[in-house]
Amino acid sequence: MSSTAKEHEVTLRRSICEAGRRMYQQGLVVGSDGNLSARLDAERVLITPSGASKGFLNPEHLLVVNLEGQVLDSPDPAARPSSEMNMHLEAYRQRPDVSAVIHAHPPLAIACTVAGISLERPVLPEVVYHFGAIPTAPYATPGTPEGAAAIRDLIGKHDAILLDRHGSLTVGADIFQALMRLEWVEHVAKILLAAHAAGQVKELPKEAVESLLAMRRRAHLGS
Repeated sequence: MSSTAKEHEVTLRRSICEAGRRMYQQGLVVGSDGNLSARLDAERVLITPSGASKGFLNPEHLLVVNLEGQVLDSPDPAARPSSEMNMHLEAYRQRPDVSAVIHAHPPLAIACTVAGISLERPVLPEVVYHFGAIPTAPYATPGTPEGAAAIRDLIGKHDAILLDRHGSLTVGADIFQALMRLEWVEHVAKILLAAHAAGQVKELPKEAVESLLAMRRRAHLGS
């Protein structure tokens, strides 16, 4: 491995651990919930191990897998990659532009899925501009290949997806963009839960949505 490639891997490992700590500190994951990953190169991905607290990760804890899910490098023969690895790999296979994926359990976002409150409705201008929409994937049994199937028809066009009763999946050009999108998801959920508790929730006028989507396209943020 070249010195440049080695430095890149060291930086990625540290960044994943830092993002994990921020998630944990903000209550976006508890216990061993959630998982993070980042592309090492076109064929390899760094991913968090199963059963580890994201608030206390060390760089050497991370595993290297290929896009077929085979473990290429592990700090411990008994260590296994996250049980949600298939969701991460689905995102990487479909999205060459994606270099990092975060699956978290943001409590208010999960509450929205339990209550049937959609984050896909055009209510907040920031959501329309930054995301276009935040859809909810159908329920899938956690830790199974069902997760990848549930997001398969959504991840190609969306940078943030709610997982019914299970959390969220956000992607980015790097791990901190994926984290920023996760933070936005939980913030939006908080606003919408408060709005629903207060009364009727109003959608943006059609012309406002069209204007925001045009701004989004000009900024090359998506369709």
